[in-house]
Amino acid sequence: MGEMTGDQIARFAYLALLGAAVAGWFFAQNRDSMGKTLQQAAIWVFLFIGTIAAVGLWTDIRGDIAPRQAVMEDGTIEVPRAEDGHYYLTLQINGTPIRFVVDTGATEMVLSRADAKRVGIDPDNLAYLGNAYTANGIVRTASVRLDSVALGPITDYDLRAVVNEGDLFGSLLGMGYLDRFDRIEIEGGRLVLHR
Repeated sequence: MGEMTGDQIARFAYLALLGAAVAGWFFAQNRDSMGKTLQQAAIWVFLFIGTIAAVGLWTDIRGDIAPRQAVMEDGTIEVPRAEDGHYYLTLQINGTPIRFVVDTGATEMVLSRADAKRVGIDPDNLAYLGNAYTANGIVRTASVRLDSVALGPITDYDLRAVVNEGDLFGSLLGMGYLDRFDRIEIEGGRLVLHR
């Protein structure tokens, strides 16, 4: 563990002072029954320590429970399969992080209307001239150009994507983007992208 910053020291001092004030009030109110008071104080101390331990443990295991994509030393991108069986990648689209579900059955990179807005595209001013055939039927799409698309250290410029006119639960990362990689592997519950 590194050294504590000034903010961390100030927070710790504040909590210590607050704890001392509460403990002082508690003991002053219950000085006639000190045995019972010490027992209750011990319970509160253990609850406090348990809460701190739980928060620290969550910080340590959160990556195992909700694993994230990783850039390996050789530049490959690895992402574990999520609990729902899908693979999710977060790309920086025009500098904004957008979470995509990897969909090798989709031809294009497809942005939902909400995600299009987040990256600076007004979905209400697009020409929805294309069609996409989905499990829910045909939906209209609008072709757009994305200034930049970054995945880890890999950045591409001026890429084509489409915005879905209908209600889309999230954005889809289709073969229009995935074909830019030399090799795509799925093994051991991990999606590995090589370029």
